[in-house]
Amino acid sequence: EDRYGNSSVIITSQLPVEAWYDFINEPTLSDAIMDRLTACAHRLPLKGKSLRKKKNN
Repeated sequence: EDRYGNSSVIITSQLPVEAWYDFINEPTLSDAIMDRLTACAHRLPLKGKSLRKKKNN
């Protein structure tokens, strides 16, 4: 709330946005969180293989 409208916030998640409501499992809280996060959001969905996996050289 303190940063809203003043600064940028970057959130990363392996959980798809569509699943956040079920994960939070509290409708009122879920709505409040999602409204704040998505009001002026730019979503950058990433695709591809994980970069954390070690490469076999």
